[in-house]
Amino acid sequence: MSWRLKIFSGSANPGLAEEIAEHLDMPLGEMETFRFADGEVSVRIAESVRGEDVFVIQPTAPPVNEHLLELLVILDALRRASAARITAVIPYFGYARQDRKTKPREPITSKLVANLLTSAGADRILTVDLHAGQIWGFFDIPLDHLPSRLMLAAYFREKGLRNVVVVSPDIGGVGRAREFAAELGVPIAIIDKRRDRPNQVKEITHVIGKVYRRTAILVDDIVDTAGTLTMGAQALMSRGVVEVFACCAHALLSGPAIERLVASPIRELVVTNTVPVSASKRVDKVRVVSIAPILADAIRRVHEDRSVSELFSRPAEPQPSGATRRP
Repeated sequence: MSWRLKIFSGSANPGLAEEIAEHLDMPLGEMETFRFADGEVSVRIAESVRGEDVFVIQPTAPPVNEHLLELLVILDALRRASAARITAVIPYFGYARQDRKTKPREPITSKLVANLLTSAGADRILTVDLHAGQIWGFFDIPLDHLPSRLMLAAYFREKGLRNVVVVSPDIGGVGRAREFAAELGVPIAIIDKRRDRPNQVKEITHVIGKVYRRTAILVDDIVDTAGTLTMGAQALMSRGVVEVFACCAHALLSGPAIERLVASPIRELVVTNTVPVSASKRVDKVRVVSIAPILADAIRRVHEDRSVSELFSRPAEPQPSGATRRP
């Protein structure tokens, strides 16, 4: 391809952007971002992007609205600067939990966000662990969806856990848990819960599957207030689980999340850096695995018009001695 690769970073997760640029052995593009006195965001691309293949790294992490609007403004600036192709790299796609109507007169906000990104100038989307598969279909432009399970499963393989079961914290996450369990070669179990409203789980009614005297790994895509994970861990311990680990791609860790984690029976919560995890949230139980290597490889493949799916459709590698395996 004759287009030259350039990478720009918004303000949502500059640390991740710098890691990605380092893996690609190139500098980040020069861009100025500033706010007017009333809070309006403005950007200026400080170098030529005419005819270039441009990637913008900006998760819509909290504050979600602020970072989403900043991304839209950056995309518009690049489009008006005549970039040949613009890929929005959104490691965490905010508003993904508003993916369908559950009651009359509700919006489908993730579809609205998809439309906004396309209208602003994105030619392609690169993201990690979408909350729901149907969001893929909300876009009329190509979308590359990367699973975090490769990085997270590798972490647990290295721990050499024995007699493991992967647990989905709800019925909706069964597909995610099944794929994670396949990476480790272990069985799955499912927690059946009832939720009254967002961020509040009323009760856990059943645990489906064999968990007694096993080491459980709770697998979810987002940890927000940590209510789902901590209640799930308590339910598993009450059913005879030896110890509980948890892993999630997107560590929002809002409100009482850290307090709940510290008080919970969860031994470790393993997350990625799709959103920045501040020092105050990196308590002893929280482990952060960088997603930068797989994002950098995906960016390189998109730029070179090579398959991205090969990153996660490869045959499973042999497990080292003492790694997690089916009991």
